[in-house]
Amino acid sequence: MFLLRWIPTFLAFPLAGFVAGTLFGSMSNPLVALAGGLVVGLSLGAAQWLALGRIVDWRWLVGTALASAAGLAVAVLLAGPPTETGSAVVAGAVGGLFVGSVQGMLLGRGIRIAALWAVVVAGTWALGWFLTSLVIVDLDRAHAVFGSSGAIVVTLVTGLVLRVVLGRRAARRSAEGADEGDIVVESHA
Repeated sequence: MFLLRWIPTFLAFPLAGFVAGTLFGSMSNPLVALAGGLVVGLSLGAAQWLALGRIVDWRWLVGTALASAAGLAVAVLLAGPPTETGSAVVAGAVGGLFVGSVQGMLLGRGIRIAALWAVVVAGTWALGWFLTSLVIVDLDRAHAVFGSSGAIVVTLVTGLVLRVVLGRRAARRSAEGADEGDIVVESHA
């Protein structure tokens, strides 16, 4: 059941990219990237927060928004606008590391899970930009986030990792007796 709720979150990526591009144009400097990253983080954080239900609270939305903004701004400082495959992959890795680090801490599963989540998000976001760079015809426009081709892969991988991480958590909670109405995710791993 959890994966079915998570899959639609992939729409947040292209939607956020469209809105950020419409509002701010190319992510050509750190200040614009900060604003564009905030839009991406708000969109993604809201979609994921809704999909995760009671597993996380409002801090997921706020943390994702702030981390995405900071991550994209730092990425533009380090590698320039994401207009070529290399700079786009750096934008994904840096932005994903910021977002994954914050989200990992908010999962409340300890430092090992937080570190794992940070690496997974950084890696998948870098992969998302790489895949997008293979199919997008206007990478030179310096988008705020990768497109749908990357978003679906990122969503599938992160959803599977969350399924494993949260499945164990929910199974323990279920064994202890979850409250009526709690979301219980069963792990068959």
